[in-house]
Amino acid sequence: MRVAAPGKQTEKGERRRAQLVAAAADLLAEGGFEAIRHRAVAERAGVPLAATTYYFSSLEDLVGAGLEKLGREELAAVRASLDAGEDPEGVVLDLILGPRSRTEGLDAVQRRFERLIGSGRRPFLAGLLRGQRVDFDALLDEALARMVGRVPDAGEVRRVTALVDGVVINALIEADPDPRGIAREALRDALTVV
Repeated sequence: MRVAAPGKQTEKGERRRAQLVAAAADLLAEGGFEAIRHRAVAERAGVPLAATTYYFSSLEDLVGAGLEKLGREELAAVRASLDAGEDPEGVVLDLILGPRSRTEGLDAVQRRFERLIGSGRRPFLAGLLRGQRVDFDALLDEALARMVGRVPDAGEVRRVTALVDGVVINALIEADPDPRGIAREALRDALTVV
């Protein structure tokens, strides 16, 4: 991502840019890609509208920065849960469905899957998502290993993820009020095969 204002940023500039990125991440989590507009981000961050174009050369750069922050925050939350010794099954579900699925249920899962699917229509995010996928897979490997007592191979991890994702998408289509419960059942079924 390229910042519109070249050169060394001041402390105030770094703080303002961080406020914009945090606002973009929050809006993305709450309303998806359509929620990220220059005006909405500036209002959420409490900064002048012009700051969005001063610190970001395009809306795409702002979206990318917001998605990167949101992804890092979600992975950090899941990592903290795993490190705290929480149930690895819950950690796997947090990875696949998003940590907000624990408390926000169906809405959070819908927003996450809309964001993931919508990312495919935004080629400028491909590199970022590939990088995040590496971190996601490493954490998923670790959580699954704790669940099954051995390190699963890459093919097993992809199959489990694909199966749970597919079941969740069907649950979302049917507006099932408990996609996390359905995902838990699918995960358990998948791991009996693995």
